[in-house]
Amino acid sequence: MGRNNKAGKTGAELAVGAELAAVLPANTKPWYRTRHLLLLNLALLVPLLSAATIGFDGSMMNGLQTLSQWRDYFGQPSGAVLGAMNAIFPVGKLLAVVPVAWLTDRYGRKPPIWIGLVGLVAATAVQASSQTVGQFIAARFFLGFFTAFVGQPSPILIAELSYPTHRAKMTALYQTFFYCGSVLAAWSTYGSFRIPSTWSWRIPSLLQGAIPVLQLLGIFFVPESPRWLLANGKAAEARKILTKWHAAGNDDASALVEYEMDQISTTVEQEREARATTSYLDLVRTRPNQHRTLIAFIVGFFAQWNGASVVSYYLTLVLNSIGITKTSDQALINGLLQVWNWLAAVLAGALMVDRLGRRTLFLASVAGMFVSYVVWTVLTARFVATLDQAMGNAVVAFIFIYYFFYDIAWSPLLIAYPVEIFEYGLRARGVAVTYGSTFAGLIIGQFVNPIAMGKIGWRYYIVFDSILAMLFVVIWFLFPETKGRSLEEIAEVFDGKSRRVADVEAERKKEHDSVSVQVEHPKAEAEKL
Repeated sequence: MGRNNKAGKTGAELAVGAELAAVLPANTKPWYRTRHLLLLNLALLVPLLSAATIGFDGSMMNGLQTLSQWRDYFGQPSGAVLGAMNAIFPVGKLLAVVPVAWLTDRYGRKPPIWIGLVGLVAATAVQASSQTVGQFIAARFFLGFFTAFVGQPSPILIAELSYPTHRAKMTALYQTFFYCGSVLAAWSTYGSFRIPSTWSWRIPSLLQGAIPVLQLLGIFFVPESPRWLLANGKAAEARKILTKWHAAGNDDASALVEYEMDQISTTVEQEREARATTSYLDLVRTRPNQHRTLIAFIVGFFAQWNGASVVSYYLTLVLNSIGITKTSDQALINGLLQVWNWLAAVLAGALMVDRLGRRTLFLASVAGMFVSYVVWTVLTARFVATLDQAMGNAVVAFIFIYYFFYDIAWSPLLIAYPVEIFEYGLRARGVAVTYGSTFAGLIIGQFVNPIAMGKIGWRYYIVFDSILAMLFVVIWFLFPETKGRSLEEIAEVFDGKSRRVADVEAERKKEHDSVSVQVEHPKAEAEKL
C-alpha cells in the first residue's frame, strides 16, 4: 500500500497508523488505476471545488481594482467605500455560519451545498449586471452568504467520505483549490483589462458563477457522508456507501468496512452517552474541547492576520507603494502570484502532510513567513527613502517567498486541521468556529487594512512582523501532531486513551482469559480422574 520509509513504516501506516493499515485491502495498483478509488476521488472534486469558488472572489476583487474601467464606473472607490465592497463578502459568510452548521448536522452534508450553489449562480448574475455601487455591494453580500453554504460542509464531507489513506491529503488539498479560483479570476481580469467598456469587469464578475455551475452538474454523483448516515440511524445506507467506494463493492464482510463501521458507530455511541444533545457550549465545557476550540479560533483568525490579507485583497495598494503602478504589470503580477501560490500549496503543503506532519508544517511556515515579512518591511522602507526601483522589485520577490511559506501550512491546513481535531458530534460546530473567526478577521482587515495602508504606509507591516513572532510561540506550545491516526483516533491526542481502545483491550483480555480457562480445564478433569 505504500513505500517503506527509513523506519520501516509503509505509506499507509504513516497516514492512518498500523491498526487501520492492517485491514486495508491488498492492492498493488496506484489509486488512479484502481477503479473505485479513481471514481471516488473524481466525485470528491465537486466539494473540493467549493474552495475554488471562495478563492475566485479575493483574486477577482484584486483584479478589478487594477482596472480603470471598474474604478471609473464606480467613482474611484477608496478608503471606507472600497473596504465596504470587500468586507461585505465575509459579512455575508459570517451571518450564515451558525445556520449552515445546524443544517449540516440536521439534514446532512449535501443539502446545504445544493442551496449554496443555486444561490451563488443567482447572486453572480446580480453582481455582473450591477448598475450602481449599492447593487454591487448587495450582490457581494449574497455571494458571501451562499459561499458559506458550500464552503462549510464541503471539507467535512471530504474528510468523512475519503478513503482512509487519502483522507489527510484530500482535506489538505481542499483549501489549496482556493487558488484554482484565484488563478481563473486573476487571468480573466488580465485577459479582459484591454476591453474599453464595462465588459472588462463584467466578464470576470460573470465567471464567478462558472465553478458553481460545474458543481451543480456534479453534486448529484457525490454520496452522502457515511458518518452522518450512521449517526442518524441509517446504518444500512452507510455500509452500502463504504462497501461501494472503499471496498470496490465487495461483500459487506470486508475487513475494512467492518472496521470503519465499528469505529464510527462506537465513537458516535460514546458521544451520545456523554451528552444527549450537543450545543455550542460543548465547545468549551471540557479542557480538551477548550483546547480544540482555541486552536480552531487561532487558525481561522490568524489566517487573516498573519499578513496575507494585505496582499490578498489589496495587492494594488502594496504595488502602488513600491512604484509598480501600470495596470498591465499589476494584473500580470496578480496572475503569476496565484499560480505560484497554488503550486506551493499543493506540492510543498498538501502532499507533505502525512510525511512531515501538521505541527512541523505550521512551525516551518510561520518561521519562514516571519523572516520574509521582516525583509519585505525593510526593503519597502528603503524604497520609500531612496525611490530605487530595484528595491521595489526585490519587495515583489519577497512577496512570492512569503507566500511560499504561507502556502505550505495555512492554505492546506486552514480547514483540514480543525476538521480532524474535532470529534464527530462537534465537527460542524468546530469548523463553524474556524470559519467564523476567519470571517471576523477578514471583516476587520477589510476595513482596517486600506485605511492603515493609506495612513502609515509600510510601517503597517511592522504589526504583522510582531504577530508572526507571537504566532510561532503559540503554535509551539498549543498545536499537537495528529498524523498517523484515523479520523476517530485523533480524539486520543486531546482526550487521552479513548474508551474505544480501552474497550477493545478489555475484550481482548477477556478472550485471552477464556482461552486460558479452556486450555486448563482438561488438565483439571484429568487430575480428578
